[in-house]
Amino acid sequence: MQTTTSNLTEQVVQAAEKLDGVAYRTPLQYIARLSEKYNCKLYFKREDMQPVRSYKIRGAYNNIINLDPELRERGVVCASAGNHAQGVAFSSNKLKIKSHIFMPQVTPRQKIQKVRSFGGEWANVILTGTTYDEAYEAAKKFTEQNDLSFIHPFDDWNTIWGQATVSREIDEDLNDLDMLVVPIGGGGLASGAALYFKENKPEVTVIGVDPAGAPKMVEARKNGAPLKLESIDTFIDGASVKQIGELTFQIINEHIEQIFTIEEGKVCTTMIELYQNEGIIAEPAGAMAVAALDKIADQLQGKNVVCVISGGNNDIARYPEVIERSLIFEGLKHYFIVEFAQKPGELRNFLNEALGPNDDIVHFQYLKKTNKEFGPALVGIELAVKTDLEPLLFRLKQNHINYINVNDHEMLRKYLV
Repeated sequence: MQTTTSNLTEQVVQAAEKLDGVAYRTPLQYIARLSEKYNCKLYFKREDMQPVRSYKIRGAYNNIINLDPELRERGVVCASAGNHAQGVAFSSNKLKIKSHIFMPQVTPRQKIQKVRSFGGEWANVILTGTTYDEAYEAAKKFTEQNDLSFIHPFDDWNTIWGQATVSREIDEDLNDLDMLVVPIGGGGLASGAALYFKENKPEVTVIGVDPAGAPKMVEARKNGAPLKLESIDTFIDGASVKQIGELTFQIINEHIEQIFTIEEGKVCTTMIELYQNEGIIAEPAGAMAVAALDKIADQLQGKNVVCVISGGNNDIARYPEVIERSLIFEGLKHYFIVEFAQKPGELRNFLNEALGPNDDIVHFQYLKKTNKEFGPALVGIELAVKTDLEPLLFRLKQNHINYINVNDHEMLRKYLV
């Protein structure tokens, strides 16, 4: 593995040449809605339009094609929550070499099916563990046992050079770029961007976005070195890893000053907005850069800004959860455990006395109905506007209704909703 950034642009140019005919040169799309909202000129780099619907094809193919031919012919191994796996599968099919692809068992079915479709007879998919990190450990062990080449999704120079071709295209298409916003998973895309613009356009500000449920780069920066998070929220599966790469940490820590965390609920709201307004189907990781714009709104005025839509591999079956998380984040949907007296008319009294004229019960489930004096029920209430919550809570108290606000208890919400 290389250990220097010398001749960076030359490496990126070479990667671009090798990717010609494999990865698309994706468009830079001007977004009038957000440009007006933030008083800037805002563009999307549409990596969701790649043949594998993610920028990961760039790093995967560049890594594999740079292997010694003899090693490449023996086959390759990778670990991925989905997008890197698709890139490796696509590449192995194109190059007619065997790939062994380790994926977490919780990977959305759509991504697993896509990997198998892109890889065909050349891809061997192994589902193991519940997180990327567990799949990674299994893949590394398999690599050593079979003396094969491991294609790292981010912590490898050839992967980083491939991902840096995204920034090169942006630079060529938008000469006066001021700011680039990128998601941070393992850090390959962010590292490539940071190094490319440091060498070619140091005046460009690169901003990184970490998932709030898996803030591995933010915590590593506090720690001064990569560290493994004890637990993570895997909802933003394309960016939810427990530990940032050693190499990518060094690059990002040195060259990207601003890194923000973005809440999963905000990402869900952004996914819905992208679909409703621009017709873009973004996966959670793909919407992260756009979701972070509110946090840097004061920096955007008068600037030329690009957000990378890093991927569009979203399983349609996940949209009910996306909508649910969005409503909860926006303060429009609340769950309560309500204690009802076990006598006729109690539910009617609740409807008449506690609910406001625009409140709507969208979920009702007795948790334990017995012959006892009281029985708890899980009640989901959707509000017209989030400011209706305080009047609702006041009426519950005024009517001496015992309740627990499940939204305030992450553990309860995780297991009951």
